[in-house]
Amino acid sequence: MGVIKHSAARANAELGLLNPSISEAISKAALELAEGLHDDKIVVDVFQTGSGTGLNMNVNEVIAIRASELCRCDVHPNDHVNMCQSTNDVVTSAIRIAAIADVEERLKPALKEFIDGLDELSTRTGDVIKPGRTHLRDALPITMGLEFRAFRDALNHDLNSVNSIEEYVKEIPLGGTAVGTGINSHTDFPKLTIKFLRDAVGMDLKLSEVKTRGMKLLSDLVMLSGALRVIALDIMRLCQDLRLMYSGPATGLNEIDIPQEVPGSSIMPGKENPVTVEAAMLAATQVIGLDHSNNLAGMLGEFELSMGIPLISYNIHMQIMLLSEAMNKLSRQVLKKVVPNAERTRELAERSSALITVLTPLIGYDRAALLSKEIAKGKKLYDVLKELGLSDDVIYDLKDLKKLLRPGLLVGKS
Repeated sequence: MGVIKHSAARANAELGLLNPSISEAISKAALELAEGLHDDKIVVDVFQTGSGTGLNMNVNEVIAIRASELCRCDVHPNDHVNMCQSTNDVVTSAIRIAAIADVEERLKPALKEFIDGLDELSTRTGDVIKPGRTHLRDALPITMGLEFRAFRDALNHDLNSVNSIEEYVKEIPLGGTAVGTGINSHTDFPKLTIKFLRDAVGMDLKLSEVKTRGMKLLSDLVMLSGALRVIALDIMRLCQDLRLMYSGPATGLNEIDIPQEVPGSSIMPGKENPVTVEAAMLAATQVIGLDHSNNLAGMLGEFELSMGIPLISYNIHMQIMLLSEAMNKLSRQVLKKVVPNAERTRELAERSSALITVLTPLIGYDRAALLSKEIAKGKKLYDVLKELGLSDDVIYDLKDLKKLLRPGLLVGKS
């Protein structure tokens, strides 16, 4: 809000609409506001009129009072600070600028670090063979690295999605005034103001071709919230897998250790829990809930104005703050610390009843299914293979788990 008022004052002075001394005072006071020097004077709650009029007038009045002190003249909150503007185009522009700032300063750095962490972890665990699981039941072997690489790929797509949506959010309706027509505003005000605004915030902002759209519809922000929800979903899935791999140590999977995790029980000495992982899951859950709120906020309002403006801005800020913190904590306290229990994972992979799958081309699905049940009951895979009359060389190839990690047939039809 501060940088918009600063830019508007400069534009109005250049257009000859505002006394230069008043413009200078408004500009200085507005930048003080933007720097947070008057935060204590912004008292309107986020739950206010849906257009944000309370916020706009709170800002106008704080700037007018401070500008009056600076120029030792009478600065009016409406006639001067709000010149060529309306709440309806200013606040809808401000929330988009704020969202972009949050994306650039918090979300994308955290997301890139998180992707790098997954990349490093997938490389570090690339040779760790473990059992695959589908429906939490035995499946063919996979590498731990491939499991983590899947998450890395997903988060990279999430980043691309954020980048794409960000370009949409950069379109602001400034200059639309009350209903998008620009009434009571100089025709050159929008292009001059956005020029000063770009310089002030360092963003490649654009004026909406149809300013009414950005005032009555929050679709671009709902899309951004949706991208944040998808990031949260991917984090949730990763954390669920991490918790299962960390389960144990004696009665669970015990496929990884996370050494930094802290004591987790007030009664059981020495018990360590995946505290950071679970905290990230709670944050992701909150992000998903806020996205639902944003979907509803995007539907509020009729005709020329949305009524969900302050709420969706607040929610997106909270979503980005929670996601960024969760990813930073996971990157530094979990991903960097994961230690694979390679012997344990290989042992589990070798015991998987799904290994019989490789014989399906040779003996058929039905017979392989019967043998799988025998292996699940404790019969050794080696004994099953010998009973089928396979040579030791073939058996050796079939028991080489690395050969089960790439496409191809190990045996042909008999």
